[in-house]
Amino acid sequence: ALLIGILALYGCKKAVGTPEDNAASSEEESETEEVKEEDIGYKFGFSAIDMENPYFITLESAIKEVLDKEGYTLVTKNPQSDPDIQNQQILEMIDEGIDAIFICPVNWVEITEALEALREADVKIINVDTQVKEMEYVDAYIGSDNENAGYICGEDLLEKCPDGGKILILECPTQNSINERITGFEKAISSAEAGFEIAGRADTNGEFQKALEITQEMLKEHKDTDVIMCGNDQIAVGATTAVNLAGMRDVIIYGVDGSPDIKKELEKPDTQIAGTAAQSPIGIGKKAAKTGILILDGDEYEKEIYEDVFMINSDNVKMYGADGWQ
Repeated sequence: ALLIGILALYGCKKAVGTPEDNAASSEEESETEEVKEEDIGYKFGFSAIDMENPYFITLESAIKEVLDKEGYTLVTKNPQSDPDIQNQQILEMIDEGIDAIFICPVNWVEITEALEALREADVKIINVDTQVKEMEYVDAYIGSDNENAGYICGEDLLEKCPDGGKILILECPTQNSINERITGFEKAISSAEAGFEIAGRADTNGEFQKALEITQEMLKEHKDTDVIMCGNDQIAVGATTAVNLAGMRDVIIYGVDGSPDIKKELEKPDTQIAGTAAQSPIGIGKKAAKTGILILDGDEYEKEIYEDVFMINSDNVKMYGADGWQ
């Protein structure tokens, strides 16, 4: 009788590990996984013109810093300056379940197809840095006052060259931020009676290498160039390289961004960079991230935010430092 009792107790103890008990454990694990999935919170996408450009790397980093603190996820894809790739990657992010996206369009017109898909999927759109053509699709825009960025370059030029001169303009018509900068610059110089002449202009796609090659060709035709106005700092670095290779020491160059590369140039005593209209990708990124969270939370937010721009030149560059962005 004692032996039977012991065996009965042993049988009950073994039942703890039966498949029935394991099934209950699996349910608990499944519930835990669901909770973990819910804890992830909002999922954001990030699609900028080219992730090899330090400006957009800094912009993404500033956005991610804010989202990380809140425990949210950021999915980044690199269009590599190709509008078709950008549209395809945005469709991929929709399939991956993003709740909102930060977009800086490669081509402000061709991005419309992706905007329509985002609207259809009820994904919130935060347009950053450069505007899309069809702004009615956008929930919020955060960027710099780009027209004023070009204008202050023109104002600076009027002081440096009161007698006028011949200007080359390096632009990118597919990027509205650059369009506005060039518009602002032309407004500033046209308001004066200094006698400036725009001798030539070219589309550089906003890229260093293309700017370098195009500037080299333009300088062969326009050897009496006095000024080169560039739509961004990447273009300005390319133009500076071309001017140096041509040995044209008297040409002065303007950029827009306030990048570390240009600030390092401004620290040189013999630089041809006259100045850069500086913007803050850190400030834009942080405000964009906070705006995106407000939108998804259903809270009130500003639909348009414009960051101030300011001139950095050889006189004040030490105030801002050349090791990073402002």
